[in-house]
Amino acid sequence: MNTSRPVISPNTPAIPNGSGAAAILSAGIGSFALAVLALAGDKSASAKNLLVFYKPTGPLSGVTTAAILIWLFTWGILEWRWRNRTVAVGRTNAIALILLGLSLLLTFPPVVDLF
Repeated sequence: MNTSRPVISPNTPAIPNGSGAAAILSAGIGSFALAVLALAGDKSASAKNLLVFYKPTGPLSGVTTAAILIWLFTWGILEWRWRNRTVAVGRTNAIALILLGLSLLLTFPPVVDLF
């Protein structure tokens, strides 16, 4: 059984991780956008009217469509900027998890009712 580990020299270039970081961060941003838009559609009459893209589903159609567009736009911009770079993944993941946690809180009815 060979238990040797590969030797990594200081001259070995780091593999770019920007594409993965862009996907993770944009997912956090998209989920937060979904929560904020759902809150706005629920609590504001003007936002509710603005978010009706398809009458049978009401503002939910605009909430989900806008959130998906925000997610895709953010992912595209971050991918374009970070694709060949090495990004601090720990910080990126922490920000994405914070945004995901906030989005879960904003979609939890007792928290939403505070607004």
